Amino acid sequence: MKTIIGRDKEKQILEELYRGSKPEFVAVYGRRRVGKTFLVRELFGDRFSFYHTGLSPMELGDMQLLHGQLKNFSYSLAKYGAEITSEPEDWMDAFNILIEYLEQKPDNERQVVFIDEMPWMDTPRSGFITALEHFWNGWGAGRNNLMLIVCGSATSWINDRLINNTGGLYGRLTKQIHLSPMTLGETEELLVSNGVELDRYDIVQSYMIFGGIPYYLNAIAKGKSLSWNVDRLVFGNDAAFSDEFDRMFDSLFVNSGDYKKIIRFLARSKAGFTREEIVSAVATSGGHLSNMLKTLRENGFISTFRDFSGKSKNTRYRVTDPFCLFYLQFCDHRTVPDDTFWENSQFLPAVNAWRGFAFENVCFSHISRIKSALGISGVSAEVTAWSFKGDEVHAGAQIDMLISRADRIINLCEIKFSVAEYVITKEYDCRLRERMQTFMEVNRPKAAVHNTLITTYGLKENKYSSRFQNVVTLHDLFGK
Repeated sequence: MKTIIGRDKEKQILEELYRGSKPEFVAVYGRRRVGKTFLVRELFGDRFSFYHTGLSPMELGDMQLLHGQLKNFSYSLAKYGAEITSEPEDWMDAFNILIEYLEQKPDNERQVVFIDEMPWMDTPRSGFITALEHFWNGWGAGRNNLMLIVCGSATSWINDRLINNTGGLYGRLTKQIHLSPMTLGETEELLVSNGVELDRYDIVQSYMIFGGIPYYLNAIAKGKSLSWNVDRLVFGNDAAFSDEFDRMFDSLFVNSGDYKKIIRFLARSKAGFTREEIVSAVATSGGHLSNMLKTLRENGFISTFRDFSGKSKNTRYRVTDPFCLFYLQFCDHRTVPDDTFWENSQFLPAVNAWRGFAFENVCFSHISRIKSALGISGVSAEVTAWSFKGDEVHAGAQIDMLISRADRIINLCEIKFSVAEYVITKEYDCRLRERMQTFMEVNRPKAAVHNTLITTYGLKENKYSSRFQNVVTLHDLFGK
């Protein structure tokens, strides 16, 4: 068994369920490439009674979808020793063969059934969900030794068809495990285990490109610079991830072009867009757009950011998947490979601007670490953003992150990616004071307000540095 980096909470949950004595129906879901299959497969190893992976519709090509999935399922049944006299005619038949096979095994042993990429198996008009209901409700739910684990990258399918099912599978899941991308600390641990030696400045940059996605991080070669790796994996001839953006969306969504259109539009602004702005830019019906935004959010590509004002119309949608942001900024529509593009672009204004935005995303995905650094881990807090267009009295202002705490303190967070200690100049100090004044006069908060700096290497001490009451650094974001 390979070493599973991080995932301590998820491993503990799965092991406790395995040691239990009642039927379990567990859904493990999360973004594509996040490591769901690896976690379950490596944790249980040779403890599977049955293990099957659905076929990607992309790989099936012109083959009849239902026929291809059933044929593949029968191969898995045969591999584990089930008696197959003929290929299953439908999913009801396929699950009945699985039941007959499992009933032949000892009742006093835990039976782990793992069905991976289940959303791919639910092809149009296949009757798959009805057969799954039959398998669980009519048989599995009464087997105290059965542990059924299902996985899928199409998070919206897991939500709609299993978690929020209103039919025969309503309330049938006994556990839901959402597998999030790795943290910075876990990313560092993974790279070290792979023999990759990067300092934390480069590790956070790798995170800004690849996110905490193990599949991407495992492709980073040891003994080479981060720039060399990025060129090899993304920009060079035969780059492994040159078509990853399209493959990812095409494998998840039938009408992938509509989803990519929304993502491309949202990526135009670091502040994101309101729903009204998206409706104006994307020609689609309101209801259809709502469903697509919900699906993109559930699959981890975008996030919603509530405005400090509390007005729902000011809620913004932003692309927060690091790889998507990086790809759309530097790779989209690129037709000629360039083996040294990233290495030769390190000081371009566009790259510096991207670093600032990408580092903000890293900070938003590590709120728990920021709260810990502020000493408020146990304090309830809401994270919002704030923007003000200006009026006859005040100039426009924007704050990327506000942490509104139950102890009646608001942290106004300035997020800066810097190669050294951050220096507050006289001009920047003036902007900070003006922004604070605008925020206070426009919102009149009933709480103390603290300026907070989140940066890489800390704050250079000078006569303006006391403007920040709190400073959070890379060390804090990595945690232990």
